[in-house]
Amino acid sequence: MSGEVKVQVTKEIFKYAVDHSSQLHSVQKELIEFTKTNIERHIMLTQADQCSFFRLLLKVLNAKKTIDIGVFTGLSSLTAALAMGDEGRVVACDVSTDYTQHALKFWAKAGVDHKINLKIQPASKTLQELIDQGEENTYDFIFIDADKTGYDTYYELSLKLIRKGGIIAIDNVLQHGCIIDQSNNEPNVIAIRALNDKIAADQRVTISMLPVADGITLVTKN
Repeated sequence: MSGEVKVQVTKEIFKYAVDHSSQLHSVQKELIEFTKTNIERHIMLTQADQCSFFRLLLKVLNAKKTIDIGVFTGLSSLTAALAMGDEGRVVACDVSTDYTQHALKFWAKAGVDHKINLKIQPASKTLQELIDQGEENTYDFIFIDADKTGYDTYYELSLKLIRKGGIIAIDNVLQHGCIIDQSNNEPNVIAIRALNDKIAADQRVTISMLPVADGITLVTKN
């Protein structure tokens, strides 16, 4: 496979691409500004190019049921809720209210809080509960962006919940470039490297890893 890089994505090129994509909702912009100004770990925030990309995917999928694993201040859940019609639903999974307390007010301000079911407990528990409730093969889109050492568990449970033709999006698969440094033995890097290798060889799925943001792998069941 060709390894040719056709364009170096500078800040200026990135801004040009974002400016020429579907624009964010005013509340999305407000949430981003709030997070960058008030939250020390704002690097965890979903990027603007991801938001427009996910909006497109959700429209193409005609999505009505989604899961957001790792909520933070709520941008990815907000993006999904805004992209779907009034019948759309987001199961938002997080283990803490430290950041999600902020998400609630932005969801309400955007008028989509009725679409989002925030579950404060381990995501693996929430996903298993959905399976136990008979919701296997019914979800259109699942976004995994939480604790990296838990990704493999989330991936396996998500494969049960996603419908055929649905998409699982897995974030941070490049680990800020550390993924190709074999001397890097940080737990997060080890976990993501192992998952990347596993998914690349997984005959159950068709995948594409994209160098968007910190790397996104898109997965659909065969």
